[in-house]
Amino acid sequence: MRTFLRWTLSLLILGAMQPVWAQLTTPPGGGNKKASVSEKIGITDVSITYDRPGVKGREGKIWGTSVAHYGFQDLGFGTSKSAPWRAGANENTTISFSTDVKVEGKNLPAGTYGLFMALQEGGATVIFSKNSTSWGSYFYDPAEDALRVDVKTTSLNDNVERLKYEFMDQTDNSAVIALLWEKLKVPFKVEVDLVNTQLTSFRKELRSDVGFNWEPWAQAAAFCVQNNTNLEEALKWADVAVNAPFLGQKNFTTLSTKAQVLEKLGKTAEATALMKEAMPMGNMQELHQYARQLVAMKRSKEALEVFQLNAKKYPTDFTTSVGLIRGYSAVGEYKNALKLAKTALPKAPDSNSKSNVEKMIATLEQGKDVN
Repeated sequence: MRTFLRWTLSLLILGAMQPVWAQLTTPPGGGNKKASVSEKIGITDVSITYDRPGVKGREGKIWGTSVAHYGFQDLGFGTSKSAPWRAGANENTTISFSTDVKVEGKNLPAGTYGLFMALQEGGATVIFSKNSTSWGSYFYDPAEDALRVDVKTTSLNDNVERLKYEFMDQTDNSAVIALLWEKLKVPFKVEVDLVNTQLTSFRKELRSDVGFNWEPWAQAAAFCVQNNTNLEEALKWADVAVNAPFLGQKNFTTLSTKAQVLEKLGKTAEATALMKEAMPMGNMQELHQYARQLVAMKRSKEALEVFQLNAKKYPTDFTTSVGLIRGYSAVGEYKNALKLAKTALPKAPDSNSKSNVEKMIATLEQGKDVN
């Protein structure tokens, strides 16, 4: 009996030690291809993961059929008795947003969602479900909807053999995401609050190792100036770049950035004093760009003074010669500007520079500003 027990125990131990073999990697069933597409909208990461079914000779038999059914149907499996189309093949199509977004003008928090579509002639209801892990739409539950938006569908001229998602009509803060298959396009617009998401990111990053250098603080402040937003906090960031222990530096970038924030806040005298301190520290390109900013701000006399300072510091540089042309033109001294332009033309270092000066000469000869 003891021998039998020992033999049985040995078999159990050996059985427990047997490896469990994983399945071999093979293509997904039905010939569908797995795919993902990602893109940034502003600084927001948007990713779609899906399976790509093919038309496979079913032209005209995709939409409103068992392949991609209309509306909500009982699919005969799972818990859902009223399921939308899964917007792809096999398991859930999913879409992820790294920050809060708007879809068709409606708010949607950051996260990963199951993506479904309730199709109809000429349109679709696009559904973002909090359940992103179930298989297909067999377990769809409307109580888990995070958002529904209604969109119009459009016909395509060319056949798209395999279903795909594309990002279209991109701007700095938006993109249209479109499902394309057979001869149908289902688009929906995604927008981000670029300024606020960027500011939120700055606040987080400046508390990390990134914040141990002056450059990111100045960069964050400059963003606020460019977007005319968050100026009081921008002034604090700019001051860190200039004065913070261990990392602050007084250089042209930090001082001019702080001056720009002060200017936006209406503190012109402080901004002017700071720029007088900054200008001797500026290199040729920094001074040139600052002077061009002054021209754009219609502060022509100040711009000419900076162009003149730059030409004095770098008298043989072609860029400073062009700067003087712009400076005299900005204050209406077209004859002086024209004389300088004709002198600068033979010094042009390349064909593009020569062409630009030739255009300046033609403009000045007509008595017009080149800026």
